[in-house]
Amino acid sequence: MKSDIDINGINSFHLDVLREIGNIGAGNAATALAKLLDKRIEMKVPQIRVMKFSDVSDVLGGAESEVVGILLGVTGDITGNIMFVLDLVSARRLVNILMGNPLDQEIEFGSMESSALQEVGNILAGAYLSSLSNLTNLRIISDVPGIAIDMAGAILSVPAIEFGRNSDTVLYIENEFTYGKDSVVGDFFLVPDKASYIRLLNALGVA
Repeated sequence: MKSDIDINGINSFHLDVLREIGNIGAGNAATALAKLLDKRIEMKVPQIRVMKFSDVSDVLGGAESEVVGILLGVTGDITGNIMFVLDLVSARRLVNILMGNPLDQEIEFGSMESSALQEVGNILAGAYLSSLSNLTNLRIISDVPGIAIDMAGAILSVPAIEFGRNSDTVLYIENEFTYGKDSVVGDFFLVPDKASYIRLLNALGVA
């Protein structure tokens, strides 16, 4: 078994397999979101890549960009975190869809709005992890989600402190869900520790 897999060891075949996981997970997430909202939700082909953890804040518009982050711990055969991150425009739009408001209505993120976003993040992350579990036959469990509305750098500090020393590999999946003419863009980041990343690739038969 190869024991030194890192971002520099990802070849095109690994990436193709990881993209397929992202595509299947995104499709399941779109289906879950449509059921939750009881609306017709379309999904654009997700953008998927493997990246360094240190580059994540740049993807989100910089460390000082204000975002909504839903963070779930991952346990079982895979250990790490999964994050669902929305910019404020997409977060407001999603809450307005959930609550039946006009999509451009200004809202404050109070406890009710935060709870709604937390539940959406929980459902979408669960759809991804369920897809990953089915494809790999690994036991993958998510913890109760936490939510924060803060600068991207502050939100990312939580998984960075916990896993940054053990892993520098992040599976990044950018999703764009569309509802009529409007869209909600959400970024998923799967941050496994190094041992889990190796276990994941082995389960997929590509390590």
